Amino acid sequence: MSIKRACFVALLGVAFALSACRTAPKSPPVTANAADIRSIAKDAYIYGTPMVDDYAVIYAYSLDKGGPQYRGPFNTILNISRVFTPDDTAFVTPNSDTPYSFAGLDLRAEPVVITIPPMEPKRYFVFQLMDLYTFNFAYIGTRTTGNRGGHYLIAGPGWNGPTPPGVTQVIRTETQLVNVVGRTQLFNPADLDNVRRIQSGYKVQTLSAFTSSTPPPTAPDVQWPAPLAPANARTSLEFFDRLAFMLQFAPVNPAEADLRRRFEQIGVVPGRHFDPGALSDEQKAAFRGGMDDGQKTIDARRATLNGKTDTLFGTREYLKNDYVARATGTQVGIGANSREEALYPVLEKDASGEPLDGSKHRYVLRFAKGKLPPVNAFWSMTMYALPSQLLVKNPMNRYLINSPMLPNLKKDKDGGLTVYVQSTSPGKAKEANWLPAPNGPFMVTMRYYWPKPELLNDRWKSPSIQRVR
Repeated sequence: MSIKRACFVALLGVAFALSACRTAPKSPPVTANAADIRSIAKDAYIYGTPMVDDYAVIYAYSLDKGGPQYRGPFNTILNISRVFTPDDTAFVTPNSDTPYSFAGLDLRAEPVVITIPPMEPKRYFVFQLMDLYTFNFAYIGTRTTGNRGGHYLIAGPGWNGPTPPGVTQVIRTETQLVNVVGRTQLFNPADLDNVRRIQSGYKVQTLSAFTSSTPPPTAPDVQWPAPLAPANARTSLEFFDRLAFMLQFAPVNPAEADLRRRFEQIGVVPGRHFDPGALSDEQKAAFRGGMDDGQKTIDARRATLNGKTDTLFGTREYLKNDYVARATGTQVGIGANSREEALYPVLEKDASGEPLDGSKHRYVLRFAKGKLPPVNAFWSMTMYALPSQLLVKNPMNRYLINSPMLPNLKKDKDGGLTVYVQSTSPGKAKEANWLPAPNGPFMVTMRYYWPKPELLNDRWKSPSIQRVR
């Protein structure tokens, strides 16, 4: 599948703009020659894709108060006491296993404290902390901090104060804005009230509110530009303006100082307004060529994955300076967990190497007896339509098959488990194991939460999807 045909987000009903009135000072004129512009623009496109795409999520969730995906202002938490459906379109490949909790953190003025209540040991939960580079720089959750509860201070790059009384742990980030995605395990529909009770104990508050002290001066006002429309996010030269805007919230990491200086040669200066209208036709062509080169590089990396995506997500230390991996991860599914927290094999082809298509074939995926995914938490397989990478509407309102459903699934005569993957019912006798597919191209994402060593070490491998007609 060509990524150019895939939308990173589908923010339905939101009024997008390709440009916005900006009061920021303009970038200096671009004087580099066409060849250098194209080369640097390619690097900037690959490097900046996670930031520009992440901004679309930040804008929808924390800034666009009239939009359908709005979750609340910065430094507050919104709990969604349900699982996601096809109506949730703010980002691709959302999970439908766990009720979500969302928070956008603005750490420019002061740190923020995340409070987690104690909960029963058997329930899995995780709060994933992702910076503007889309690095998963820290985790709060069952695997890392346990289920005893606590108060976790998230400090931006400019804060160096002492650990306040009552704070369980100080967690530092290198960017001033942070996305927090919380997931709380839901055992079954009757368990929803328990999840709501837990979610009511989640808190996000500024440090001054947590300590009941005088708050520091507020951070300067920001004129937030509209994000790029999904249809233009891969081709519009406004991409470089949004990248320049986002870079002001990401102080330069020493390992990237030379790269960031190169970006300034083509007018991508942190906090400055990049104006495509000021470019000559030759310069515009060079920028577009660089974007196209960058996208082809991302597409090529995706083509080599064979469904294995765990190399695309993690900390800065894990990903090092592999910017292509980071950009590919963004387009495969922004916000995925690091491999230690969850693995996400993506099945886009059947066992014979042909693309999956519900309008042409019926399929099965079978786990042999005793060969269910080895996880400490739970596993699932979720259906997504292509090219949108969004959940699929169907008569059963079923978007996945997961391990909490095992008591209601039918085992094969030999004790194995067969899942029927098709666009029409496999028959009443088999519907318990039916994962409805769209009447067209699709992909299935496997999710293995808190994988055991045999999964992490590739000693256990995901079964293939087999075509039966």
